[in-house]
Amino acid sequence: MTNNQRGAIIRAIAADAPGDPGSAGCDVCKGLFDEIPKFADIAVRSSEGFEFSTFLVGTKVDSELLEKEEQLWADVGAKETETLKSELNREIGKQVEARLQKPVEFTNPDMVYLVDTRFDRVETSVTPLFVYGRDRKLSREIPQTRWPCRDCRGKGCPRCDGKGVMYEKSVQDLTGPVVMRHAEGEEDFFHGMGREDIDARMLGNGRPFVVEVRKPRRRTLDLAKVQDEINSSSGGLVEVEGLRPSSRTEMRAIKESTHPKTYRVRVRFQQDFDDRKVNDIGRVLAENPISQQTPNRVSHRRADLERIRTVRSFKVEAVEGREAVFVVEADSGTYIKELMHGDGGRTKPNVADIVGVPCEVLSLDVIWVGDQGAEGHG
Repeated sequence: MTNNQRGAIIRAIAADAPGDPGSAGCDVCKGLFDEIPKFADIAVRSSEGFEFSTFLVGTKVDSELLEKEEQLWADVGAKETETLKSELNREIGKQVEARLQKPVEFTNPDMVYLVDTRFDRVETSVTPLFVYGRDRKLSREIPQTRWPCRDCRGKGCPRCDGKGVMYEKSVQDLTGPVVMRHAEGEEDFFHGMGREDIDARMLGNGRPFVVEVRKPRRRTLDLAKVQDEINSSSGGLVEVEGLRPSSRTEMRAIKESTHPKTYRVRVRFQQDFDDRKVNDIGRVLAENPISQQTPNRVSHRRADLERIRTVRSFKVEAVEGREAVFVVEADSGTYIKELMHGDGGRTKPNVADIVGVPCEVLSLDVIWVGDQGAEGHG
């Protein structure tokens, strides 16, 4: 059934009704279509103060009207019809479009109006703003994201000195609020490509991330200015670069990424060792499967599982007495510290077993994230 045919049926019902033959006399819509200009006006007013380029309209309609509509189509034998709600959405959308001079977008609108026709109310839903960048974490004393206190879960307690967090600063705290302030949003979230321990630095080409800002009033930002503000206000703890507009799709891809990473790790062996065994490490580890049981240090918050990872390359960069520096390229999710000391046999094979001397990790840095070409690697 075409829209014209459907309209003809509605008009016929209205004509048979007593009184005004307009839509107010229609037993199905009860005059809703006469109120479309009012609904459009309410919608436009509800989004004042927000910057957006596209929108979409949805509606809530009294269930009694929907039941009468279904009965009407059953009575006339119509099988393929446009619903009352669909027609309302379209007609309200036309008037909002004319008032705002902005187009309707069905896939990913910046603004969604939900018109409640029962109570003359409009709820607005603003699509979050997404900003991509790469960060270098230059400190071994801050986490990547906010870390709520384990005891109070963010409420404030003696353990966290009433602050609600285990660490006062994080990469998120030094980046997200700056973006949020420029966007005039209400809340920020930080989505990074994987994570490392707090005492590991992120160097090299930096970690890809997306900052998500909820309910932004501004969507067009001077991202060069935002980037300069982040870098100048971080106190040397964090650097960001390459800020640009992003999307929910890219954010999800970054969170689900399995790109390899390259690390520089310094270890200290507990006693003198045979240099020749150090040179054997690469032969034993590189391109061979590594079995890693969930490390003891994180077993309280992660399932005790075996993970199979691959060390793609292993180079001995320096040996200084009992200390050695290695450059390791490994699969995403490889526990590098455990790859060194073995974690009591939970990671096999491992550097300590190959050399035959126990060792400890002194420092760990990520020096390359393998989502780009290798130009400038190392």
